[in-house]
Amino acid sequence: MLIYGELESQGKFIELRWDAGKGNWINEYSSYQTDCDVYGYCGAFGICDSSKQPICSCLKRFKPRNIEEWSRGNWSSGCFRTTPLHCQRDNNNGSGAGQDDDGFLDMKNMNVPGFRSSSSIFVHRFEDKGKSSKVIVITTVTAGIVVITISALFLWCGMAKQRGTNKRHKQIKHRSYSENVGESLIGVKLQQLPLFNFEELATATNNFHPEKKLGQGGFGPVYKGTLDDGKEIAVKRLSKASGQGLEEFMNEVVVISKLQHRNLVRLFGCCVEAEEKILVYEFMPNKSLDAFLFDPVKQRLLDWRKRFNIIEGISRGLLYLHRDSRLRIIHRDLKASNVLLDQDLNPKISDLGWPGSSEGGENQANTKRVVGTYGYMSPEYAMQGQFLEKSDVFSYGVLLLEIVSGRRNTSFYNNKDDLSLLGYAWRLWKEGNIWRLVDEVIFELESDSNNEKEIWRCIHVGLLCVQEYTKDRPTISTVISMLNSEISDLNTPKQPAFTQAPLMSHNVEDRGSLNDVTLTNLDGR
Repeated sequence: MLIYGELESQGKFIELRWDAGKGNWINEYSSYQTDCDVYGYCGAFGICDSSKQPICSCLKRFKPRNIEEWSRGNWSSGCFRTTPLHCQRDNNNGSGAGQDDDGFLDMKNMNVPGFRSSSSIFVHRFEDKGKSSKVIVITTVTAGIVVITISALFLWCGMAKQRGTNKRHKQIKHRSYSENVGESLIGVKLQQLPLFNFEELATATNNFHPEKKLGQGGFGPVYKGTLDDGKEIAVKRLSKASGQGLEEFMNEVVVISKLQHRNLVRLFGCCVEAEEKILVYEFMPNKSLDAFLFDPVKQRLLDWRKRFNIIEGISRGLLYLHRDSRLRIIHRDLKASNVLLDQDLNPKISDLGWPGSSEGGENQANTKRVVGTYGYMSPEYAMQGQFLEKSDVFSYGVLLLEIVSGRRNTSFYNNKDDLSLLGYAWRLWKEGNIWRLVDEVIFELESDSNNEKEIWRCIHVGLLCVQEYTKDRPTISTVISMLNSEISDLNTPKQPAFTQAPLMSHNVEDRGSLNDVTLTNLDGR
């Protein structure tokens, strides 16, 4: 049998029993039979009689305190005295001559407030005598204590019921949330990562207005937003038509929330409501590197010192992913559009929506489906589905050559030899004419040739990174040592992979990230 109690707003306690036959809750017990059983229903100095209409009236020589409310059936304001007491008349210099002496009104068959038993009460005339006064005081105090105790009991019952209701709601909400986000949330300390609600983010982005759109990522659009406190954010909204499912989304949340580095974009929080999956990042005012590097006007803001600072920042961020973070992260889609720039043009790696990661010593994993961007993917990854740390090094090498040359890897697809940027750089290297690769803007902005040795070293390192076989490529830690001249003697690079432009991409300016994402099996090397 199911039974529960309910405390109404007027203090009325009702006990309900579930009737399976009727399919409804039945009133089993009520602490009040009529409205007159509700304490203070007619207010101070009011009389409640359920057999009369209206049920509330005032004591003799009293009248309603608020006539308008009483006319509407709201008697809670009670009544006030119209005839002053004898002591009040004396205090006001009234003679009191010819007036009746003060006394107590005989009220029969009335319930004393706070008591449920009916009684006939007769109160003797008040004589201003000590014994009678003491009895009245004791009676009043006792009645007050009883009323307070009963009220406290009802209040406690109501609070207990509310706590139970809140607990049930939290349990239901937790179950619903767990069902929505799946078992992937087990073990994730989401209390350490702020959870945004969808309404808040919709307001921040003006309902995801097109004018707020910053760009289109592989998994969906990114919008600029402003929170109520004025903080600017970047809101990445997962497209329902994208290939990224719940598993990949949670992978990004789990991984990025644990990463803290000045050359990685910071994750502020996430939102998971119904079919919506949203990530909230720090806002980068200068957008992505490709917006500067390949723009004829903005690229003039990138002199060699800024470009080399960007190269170093990317390498430090990649080193953190590969070696310094608790999880060893393989980015798998490192490219110019996934490197964001802050207000000082410092680089931060972004878009870790499909990182390969492993705990412990594993540094290789296999996947049945390949994700990433054509022109940046290493041959072992594009052909065999193997992604390693040196797969990211390959992408880094392509990016390094793009920064030096100021041209996209795909911009060479329509030349007469069908060479990619890698093929073009390799031909110039063999011809001993590698300086033709360098962006002319760099020479226009530089007043002397002090940077030539550094530029040449970057090209050399870039060619070492894009070699076809993984064993020939350096690790990112070795790359940093070579760029800083800690390693002075560099190996002679071998022919890069993908020197020819793919036939399928002859008419393509820039390929976007693929949405083909799958789970990965980690294999120890």
